Amino acid sequence: MLKSHAAISGIGATEFSKKSGRSELRLAAEAVFAALDDAGLAPADVDGMVTFTQDTNQEIAVAREIGAGELTYFSRVDYGGGAACGTVAQAAMAVATGMATTVVCYRAFNERSGRRFGQPDARLGGQPTSQGLEMSWHVPFGLMTPASWVAMFAQRYMHTYGATSEDFGRVAVAMRRHAATNPAAWFHGKPITLEEHQASRWIVEPLHLLDCCQESDGAVALVVTTAERARDLRRSPAVITAAAQGSGTGQMMMTSYYRDDMSGLPEMGVVGRRLWEMSGLSPSDIQTAILYDHFTPFVLAQLEELGFCGHGEAPDYLRDGGIEIDGRLPVNPNGGQLGEAYIHGMNGIAEAVRQIRGTSVNQVPGVRNVLVTAGTGVPTSGLILSTG
Repeated sequence: MLKSHAAISGIGATEFSKKSGRSELRLAAEAVFAALDDAGLAPADVDGMVTFTQDTNQEIAVAREIGAGELTYFSRVDYGGGAACGTVAQAAMAVATGMATTVVCYRAFNERSGRRFGQPDARLGGQPTSQGLEMSWHVPFGLMTPASWVAMFAQRYMHTYGATSEDFGRVAVAMRRHAATNPAAWFHGKPITLEEHQASRWIVEPLHLLDCCQESDGAVALVVTTAERARDLRRSPAVITAAAQGSGTGQMMMTSYYRDDMSGLPEMGVVGRRLWEMSGLSPSDIQTAILYDHFTPFVLAQLEELGFCGHGEAPDYLRDGGIEIDGRLPVNPNGGQLGEAYIHGMNGIAEAVRQIRGTSVNQVPGVRNVLVTAGTGVPTSGLILSTG
């Protein structure tokens, strides 16, 4: 059983910017060095590495750059941002089974100054792969960006449940309010109003500019080891109480339009059920949540799929201030990807660790358990981190 056998003992990050001015490999190494220092460990202690299939930095290259020795475990997780919590799950399984003793999870990219994920790429529908075949149904007709794919979902959600653009905007306003008091956030000191959200330009209706997450340069790294060992290291451990991955029936890459119902995110429902089952906890046991907020409508769907409210009830949950720092479920106290940075969800896991340690700049009182989710609309993953 994976429950409570592993912990995150170190977190590290570069600054978050729009132009890092250095290579993605250097960003990765900087973040790993910072995470090891945070844990009080040396590069020689590292014998495992996990990252995303989309990361350009080979595990052996990062190991060389930091001065690590032999690796006994290395793996990669697919599906873009859906991999974030999956990297920690893989690392936790490695240390729990003895495949490795100290595993580093990392994600580094120049996603703003280099390859921008939000830009159209007509090649997506022409590749001789299963994903190329899947995307050939919509890319040739102009449906070729993540914003356009999510807009289809958002339109259906609005039609089914009567949600409005202002309901989506309340997510953006809350995230920017949290980011405004976080010195590490790109939008530090820059809150927005609901009126400003509504006045921001359309990207793909019903998504305004301020419904879409940032494009960021930067890197984040996490150190995972056994829970027993982590208790003797420099920082208080964030114990991995539960970790899960999930894909729904009929899953496609952010375009699962052929299901019987496209007003929810069943893959997140799979992850949620596994997390509650493994941990023995329920939504009422969670003091704060880090929900993947690359687009605001998917935050509403996650609240519903994870059981914090019923299907179609998220708009009311938001109108009541439910996701504010002093609300029923404070969401993304760091400002999330809308306010802090878009590092494919890894900066959210680092914030969850800070909440467990009690060291966040926007600390939620009495935190014992934090739920974290990874990318939505794709096969995804999640974690519950606890004080132990």
